[in-house]
Amino acid sequence: MTLTLPSPASPLKIGTRGSPLALAQAYETRARLSTAFDLPEQAFEIVVIKTTGDRVLDRPLKEIGGKGLFTKEIEDAMLSGDIDLAVHSMKDMPVAQPAGLLLDTYLPREDVRDAFVSLAVETLSDLPEGAEVGSSSLRRRAQLLNAFPHLKVVELRGNVQTRLKKLENGVAQATFLAMAGLNRLGMADIARSAIAPEQMLPAVAQGAIGIERRADDSRAAAMLEAIHHLETGQRLAAERSFLKALDGSCETPIAGLAELDGTTLRLRGEVLRPDGSEKINEDRSCPIADGPALGHEMAQSLLSQAGEGFFDWR
Repeated sequence: MTLTLPSPASPLKIGTRGSPLALAQAYETRARLSTAFDLPEQAFEIVVIKTTGDRVLDRPLKEIGGKGLFTKEIEDAMLSGDIDLAVHSMKDMPVAQPAGLLLDTYLPREDVRDAFVSLAVETLSDLPEGAEVGSSSLRRRAQLLNAFPHLKVVELRGNVQTRLKKLENGVAQATFLAMAGLNRLGMADIARSAIAPEQMLPAVAQGAIGIERRADDSRAAAMLEAIHHLETGQRLAAERSFLKALDGSCETPIAGLAELDGTTLRLRGEVLRPDGSEKINEDRSCPIADGPALGHEMAQSLLSQAGEGFFDWR
């Protein structure tokens, strides 16, 4: 098959949300495609699409629908042919895609850790009893309350600039962001510290960019193959299998991280009660090819360990 490459006159359209971080991820995707095929950046058009999650900022995510909040309008645009590709933060992505779409291309993964951000103290341990920590993430809220039950959690949503402004206004004394996002925005200095996974296991697929396409678009498939990062794909296959078996969404306090060492994959996973009162976790290893099976097995193990009522939030 002869590959018909895009051009400035007939560009390939890349759909994205309009936040500074989403645009940075779309620009990275464009740059990698441009380099891989020796094309001018004008051969790729960035198309900004506003999602429900971008429009509704005054309510917790769990009240308005979960992970699909940041993807539905973009996926609808791809199915209708208005865009050719969609660039996503993988931690926002449901484990299943709509019929006709495929999500099988990943860029090299960034720092997976959470960033501790505060204008008042250096670390979580420095916060006084009763201090308010802002977060919209059920995972982070549950992990915080599990490890630091003397702290309080308040709802805090918005992009980096919005959250910093809220800290300045005293809405909370600290918050969390993803180190990957700060790095991609050139704002790593905002973090007081990066929190080790041993203290706060990250969200499944945190730090990874995924690129979605139509299943029948052979040109997009061929072009994306040139920029796909195999190791990131192997890690996410295990993590997202774990998430799928737990029926995970933005409504569930679930964390998971796969790491590679030679031919071995290590997978850590945990589930928590939303109030942080209980946490169940596992840490296992296997050959890389068995990662998805291990993710499923670990999820089943955690489900069997959970006591009566543990998964009432499902």
